[in-house]
Amino acid sequence: MTTLRDPSEDVRAVQTLVERLDLPVKNIALFVRAFTHRSYVNENSLAVEDNERLEFLGDAVLDFVVADWVYHHFPEMEEGELTRLRSTLVRTDTLASFARRLDFGSALRLGRGELASGGRDRDNILCGAFEAFVGALYLESGLQTAIQFLQPLLEEAQERILAQTDLVDPKSRLQEWSQGQKLGAPIYVVIDKSGPEHARIFEVEVRLNGQPLGRGRGSSKAMAEQEAARAALHALGLE
Repeated sequence: MTTLRDPSEDVRAVQTLVERLDLPVKNIALFVRAFTHRSYVNENSLAVEDNERLEFLGDAVLDFVVADWVYHHFPEMEEGELTRLRSTLVRTDTLASFARRLDFGSALRLGRGELASGGRDRDNILCGAFEAFVGALYLESGLQTAIQFLQPLLEEAQERILAQTDLVDPKSRLQEWSQGQKLGAPIYVVIDKSGPEHARIFEVEVRLNGQPLGRGRGSSKAMAEQEAARAALHALGLE
């Protein structure tokens, strides 16, 4: 039969975790709540609140911090690519992987049924605990501490996530390829503008070492450049 830990052991487990993470935590009870799944509350009359309210808050903090991070780290990305990258960084499996890396499973307070069925390693439970932990950290120490906690995790996830080429904008992909081939940086040249002032259409050609690689059209130079890069990737057999 699966047995629950003594509540004092739960507190020690959370205390050990926050000390290992070197976080400025004073209200340890707040962080114990961040690891308290509703299944535990249902089976323990001494536990008065689960982590779902903290999870709600942490979700909002994560959305802001990750949006700010991708905006500043990927200045070439347009809105659509930024949205997809942010969504990938805050989805359940990504946040669960962060929780596993930090061994959040060892601090979870779960009911007997969840413990018996492997709840300490279940994506949705780990994701919820991670969001709740971020919410608790925000309440305890403010936004800047939450940012400092999250940034190394985002940096670490960056390379793996950007390997999914559909998340990376064409200009960045073309530049990465050209630099990898030691060919220098692509140059984008506006070769035509048409239409009235309020509805301009730009045509851009991308060149590498003076050689044209592709052309693109769009309602802004930035959009035309992305389309030109996409055409170049296709011509190079990279898309």
